[in-house]
Amino acid sequence: MANLEPLIQSIPVAPLKLASLEGCRTLADQVNNYLVSFRHESPTNVGQADSLQGYCADSYLLECECPRFGSGEGKGVLKESVRGCDLFIMVDVTNYSLTYRVNGYENHMSPDNHYQDLKRIISAADGKARRINVIMPFLYEGRQHKRSKRESLDCALMLQELVDMGVSNILTFDAHDPRVSNSIPLHGFDSFMPTYQFLKALVNSVPDFVIDNDHLMIISPDEGAMGRAVYFSNILGVDMGMFYKRRDYSTVVNGKNPIVAHEFLGDDVKGKDVIIIDDMISSGESMLDVAKQLKERGAGRVFVCTTFGLFTDGLAKFDEYYEKGYISKVVTTNLNYRPQELLTRPYYQEADMSKFLASIIDALNHNVSISSVQSPTDKIHKLLEKYKNER
Repeated sequence: MANLEPLIQSIPVAPLKLASLEGCRTLADQVNNYLVSFRHESPTNVGQADSLQGYCADSYLLECECPRFGSGEGKGVLKESVRGCDLFIMVDVTNYSLTYRVNGYENHMSPDNHYQDLKRIISAADGKARRINVIMPFLYEGRQHKRSKRESLDCALMLQELVDMGVSNILTFDAHDPRVSNSIPLHGFDSFMPTYQFLKALVNSVPDFVIDNDHLMIISPDEGAMGRAVYFSNILGVDMGMFYKRRDYSTVVNGKNPIVAHEFLGDDVKGKDVIIIDDMISSGESMLDVAKQLKERGAGRVFVCTTFGLFTDGLAKFDEYYEKGYISKVVTTNLNYRPQELLTRPYYQEADMSKFLASIIDALNHNVSISSVQSPTDKIHKLLEKYKNER
């Protein structure tokens, strides 16, 4: 149960409005339902519902759209006033399912298109909102977070552009490198982790899931995921292992140096279930190779937990590896677009983030510390205690 005391003792910054771009509507609807539930049923509205206009609304969603001209150019349109509001804008830059027409040709929306639409909605607010907050679960250009030789610094430029447009807070999840926030040191930047939701999804979907050092091990697929794996293994009290990538730096394929091999560092995985944890599945090639190597080393079931399932090369390889027994579960969040065919796969499990995101928005709207409202560590401990009592 969240700590509600800080919310009870505070008042909102301004009336709450939630504007979702088209590619993020499903998640926004779920978040809105939780916000409505919080404010109608929780004690935080005691003494506030009558005195604060719009506090207990039937919906906090703000209708907006980004229509396009025949040339492909677009514009942002708000269907109602945002004057004096605490405006939260949600955008999913990975939703490639949306299309628009350019001189009769059909184009799929790219991350660049979604980002431009975000700026259009910010521009349409015209400085009238009391505060503007951007919720961008998958950080636009987050993988281009550092410079190598003569390269652009796209993520840093994006963050600076948003704060120059008047954005006060930028909220994301599992940023590829959270240190990119150094580009906007005087503005709000928060990156949240879905560790609790991963564990909850596994406990609920795997009936014979055993959490102890004799039966479970956490695996980092590369050096970049070490921090996630260390936290997960420490809080569960189990061992951790890691792979590191040997790359061929003499060649470049699809903008990156190809991986020659994955080398493993860690204790014996024989007979243990393993959880591979990372921030995203892009093509999935690296993740699947790690899963195969773990099975060849005698591992039991392989559970893959990633915040963002992009599956840029499709699902055929995952289907093949599931049939061969290399993977047992693939857990991703609902923070980004996922094709319908993924949701029907027998190995897929969703980690729902909508309630957590709603509580973050509620806390920010009250201008209280987010950690005081949601503590993943405390929630994980309570989940583990419940798990042990039910066994």
